[in-house]
Amino acid sequence: MSIEIYNTKTGRKSPFVTLEEGKVKLYVCGITAYDYCHIGHARSALVFDMIVRYLRYRGYDVTFVRNFTDIDDKIIKRAQEQNTTCDELSSRFIAMFHEDMASLGTLPPTIEPKATEHVEEIIGLIENLIRKGLAYQVNTDVYYRVTGFGGYGSLSGRNLEDMQAGARISVNEKKEHPMDFALWKGSKPGEPTWESPWGPGRPGWHIECSAMSRKYLGDSLDIHGGGKDLVFPHHENEMAQSEGVTGEEFVKYWVHHGFVTIKDEKMSKSLGNF
Repeated sequence: MSIEIYNTKTGRKSPFVTLEEGKVKLYVCGITAYDYCHIGHARSALVFDMIVRYLRYRGYDVTFVRNFTDIDDKIIKRAQEQNTTCDELSSRFIAMFHEDMASLGTLPPTIEPKATEHVEEIIGLIENLIRKGLAYQVNTDVYYRVTGFGGYGSLSGRNLEDMQAGARISVNEKKEHPMDFALWKGSKPGEPTWESPWGPGRPGWHIECSAMSRKYLGDSLDIHGGGKDLVFPHHENEMAQSEGVTGEEFVKYWVHHGFVTIKDEKMSKSLGNF
């Protein structure tokens, strides 16, 4: 019996044919470690645990990478509120996440990288994007040039003109285009920083996953997964970064799950509805 997978990018199911016979390269976006997990996070973990188990049952050699975002605006804000460091805060919630996953009985990923452990790879990717004309420096910040990537919007089914017209983002005169996004953020007082060719700062969120997936799975993945809220902008931006660097298709099958909802709204810490 053949396997068919629904692909977010194409909007339809298609036969599952791996890049390398018998092997599956799977990357899933993990938690941003700044708070306790809820049932919505558990759903995500269980969805991909089931996928991994089934693929292995069918005889595939699955390399499953799920990252931790351990540096981010939310982490910085929460650490400041609790008068602690970002490292201490994220380490605490990563440990709690592992306890939750053990209680659920999920299989551990093959590799579980942290963003802060891959700053060297992140800087290398950004330098590559600058050389290719797909990124530009403004003071100590670096932005991705969305107009330089012809496929931008193809994952989420959007186009730049419509996105610009309906953009819910503040005007930033430093950016060439309103939808350009940060690859590197210059340092601010009290924030964790790393040295870079553009001055001290920290990575943007989207570039972290491009760097980690490439390090452990190569230029092209069989499956990239996450919640459907990640289709745009996170996965759209990931695809633009990764394909901009390699010129190869980044992901063969994009797999996104739905939400756990409360009164027709996504269960969310930011909404405070649970």
